[in-house]
Formats: sequence, structure tokens, C-alpha cells
Amino acid sequence: MRKIGLGLCLLVFLMSCGNKKTKMDPFVTITNMVDSASHKVDTVPQVEVDNDPKPTEADESFDDFVYAYASDDVLQQQRTKFPLPYYNVDTPSKIEKEDWEHDYLFTQQSYYTLLFDNEDDLELVGDTAIASVQVEWIFLENRMVKKYYFERVKGVWMLEAINLRQIEQGENEDFVTFYSRFVTDSLYQSSHIRKPLEYITIDPDDEFSILETTLDLNQWYAFRPVLPVDKLSNINYGQKNSDDSNTKILKVNGIGNGYTNIFYFRRYRGDWELYKYEDTSI
Repeated sequence: MRKIGLGLCLLVFLMSCGNKKTKMDPFVTITNMVDSASHKVDTVPQVEVDNDPKPTEADESFDDFVYAYASDDVLQQQRTKFPLPYYNVDTPSKIEKEDWEHDYLFTQQSYYTLLFDNEDDLELVGDTAIASVQVEWIFLENRMVKKYYFERVKGVWMLEAINLRQIEQGENEDFVTFYSRFVTDSLYQSSHIRKPLEYITIDPDDEFSILETTLDLNQWYAFRPVLPVDKLSNINYGQKNSDDSNTKILKVNGIGNGYTNIFYFRRYRGDWELYKYEDTSI
């Protein structure tokens, strides 16, 4: 009798639902009725669709990831958290996916630059344990800095915010002022180079050996490479880049061409000077 009564209840319920429009899932209601009548229910598992990005081989190294991110439009949209928080000085906003324009970062240049306070921080490049990185543009003329905030969660790198604002005290302000003039004023440059200048390069007689020598001022102007004059890029792996630091290192890496130059600056008697230049391009 109990089974017949339950079946009749289900039949009546289904017939009554057939004449009504409802957004309620009928299988949920029926399950609840059976549960209350018999206290024995066979649950139907719900299949969850996982749309989260999956880690790839490029996620192991941020350098590999950021190049793929900047080069691949599909990957860039997958690895950008929309709506993306965007802070323009003091004005916050959000960028929707349909309004996003592909950002090549520094990959349309033949090089990118990195800033460090000391030589030990150079070892941070390529560290696979880091989970938070900021890619920066430092605009020398209007003294603005644009930061892209990347986070690695569950092995997946994502762009989570962009911040554009004025360079503040404590963010290389003195060095940026010096550098801007150093690369645009030849007379100023010549008076802010250590004499003689330490010079490190590959031995022309043995490409597996490093040659350490010096350059006088005339030799510097003969050997010096072209330095960026309008903006600097930087990938902050966790280095401080403090305005209080008395040393600065500017590394210029070529993209796919084996070019590597490193410029070592220090504050000497209150003024910045270039005291060492390293060219290990291959």
C-alpha cells in the first residue's frame, strides 16, 4: 500500500506540473518528495564544468609565459582576469573583455630592459618559485609608470590589474631624473662616467673566456651602444628598486638575438656615475 500511495502522489504531481510554467527543476522537487516519504534517496551527481585555464609548460617560467602572453592574442584573453581593474592615476575603472585591445608589451621591440639595485638580485631572473610579478613601463618624459600585476594561482599565470600613475618618491625618482639626462645630454654624460670605466666583454681570441679591462672616455664613445631614451621596461621579480639605493643596474636584453649589455651605476659623492659596462653579447 505504501508503494502504491507514493506512485499515485508522483503521478498526480507530474500531471499538475504539466499545466504550469515554472523555472523550478522538477527533478529536485520529486527527489525531495521521495526523500520525505521513504528517507531513502539515490542522489544524481551534478557534473561541474571547469572553465578555469590549465597550467602549460610556459607557466613554469614567468619569462616564457610573458612572451607567450604578449605574442598570442587567444592566450592573452584567456589569461587576463575580466573585468580587469584599471587604475588611471586616481580614477578606477574596469576593462570588459569585449573592450580589451591586444597588448604586445615589449615584444615589438628588439630588446627589453630590467632594473636592479644590486648584483645579487640578478639571480631572481628565471626563478621558478615566484608567484607574483609586475611588468612595468617607466615613461621618462612625463615621469609616469604603468604596472601590470601578474599572479600565479594553482600553477597558472594571470594578469589581474593595471595601474598607471606618476612616479612617486621612493621609486627610483633620483635615478630616473639622472638617467633621462644621461642618455640625452652628451656633455652631461661625459662628466658622469668613471675614468677609467671598467669594461667586461667576451675575449675576442677565446669566445669562452671573459675579458676584464678598462675604457677611457674616447673608447667609451667608440664602443657605447644605443641606450633607450623615451621609456624603460622592467620586470619586477621581487627586487626592491629602492630610491635609497646607492647603486643601480640596468640590464638590456635582446629578444631572440643574443644581445646582452649591463650598465652599472652608483652614487659617488652625491652624484650618479656609470662605473662599469658589460657587453657579453653572442
